[in-house]
Amino acid sequence: MDDLLKSTHRRLNPLTGEWILVAPGRIQRPWQGKVERLAEPTRPKYDPSCYLCPGNTRANGDRNPNYSSTYVFDNDFSSLAHSTAEGALDESGILVAESERGICRVICFSPRHDVTLAEMGEADIGRVVETWKKEYEELGRLDDVNNVQIFENKGELMGCSNPHPHCQIWAESAIPVEPSKEIKRSEEFYRESGKCLLCRYVDYELKTGERLVYENANFAVVVPFWASWPFETMILPKRHITSLTSFDDAAIRDFASALKNITVRYDNLFEVSFPYSSGIHQAPTDGGDHTSFHFHMHFYPPLLRSATVKKFMVGYEMMANPQRDLTAELAAEKLRSLPAIHFKVK
Repeated sequence: MDDLLKSTHRRLNPLTGEWILVAPGRIQRPWQGKVERLAEPTRPKYDPSCYLCPGNTRANGDRNPNYSSTYVFDNDFSSLAHSTAEGALDESGILVAESERGICRVICFSPRHDVTLAEMGEADIGRVVETWKKEYEELGRLDDVNNVQIFENKGELMGCSNPHPHCQIWAESAIPVEPSKEIKRSEEFYRESGKCLLCRYVDYELKTGERLVYENANFAVVVPFWASWPFETMILPKRHITSLTSFDDAAIRDFASALKNITVRYDNLFEVSFPYSSGIHQAPTDGGDHTSFHFHMHFYPPLLRSATVKKFMVGYEMMANPQRDLTAELAAEKLRSLPAIHFKVK
């Protein structure tokens, strides 16, 4: 197996059924990512021009309360709406469209304008997790909401339009493409083996430790064997949990610790506020039997060799399938070796 993984090979993503090409021969030496220290923008704790800061007026004219913890509101420029009229198009199975209804919300992590998850305390991150749980349960109870997608785009590289720490929730009637693929594969694996796919996987990673970045009593952070992005990671519960609804106080605390740990290590990698897109995949809220699905959180960061060198999914990646030369094992080793204290803390 070692010989296989040292030469060009393909790896299967069991969650999606898709393949990635890995070419480790392109990096014949130990990874020594060049650190280019960028001038970090200095942001105030409060920005009077920010539409997410406490007490400020948003673009639609609504005023934010003087919130002191997390703050949730319906997105002023929502992609989904309850009022969308029902309709459908089907021209011989070629031109197919259907209306989509839902709700989009924004969650401000903190009243402070100058922090990120990596710079927040674990207790404050825990309140974010509690808010995620509350929103998942509240939105999931609505008759026309069958999936609740929580995600964060951090940094300008990921298209984030405002640096104030926040994430989004899109709750909709359809189950989107990426969760659908994972649900299908998880159900197939369970039918064939009688086991949960990600329970088996996290047990393997804990046993070998080869791609393990961090663990605590309830969660593990790993670089997936099938990772596409250079420093992609997943947060996985060690026990079988289908959604945030199953999180008790200990799970909330440990999940917050895992979030803090991986986001700090990301920032420490190139000593920059590390950009990423992250998202939680959990059981749909359509009333179906999703006991085979295992809660997890994805992190997809684009940086590759430094604070300024980004991995682009172009050419072969767009026309064939994803490709990487930095192996998952090497990426995990690099992240694992980093300190868990933020580089800004002296």
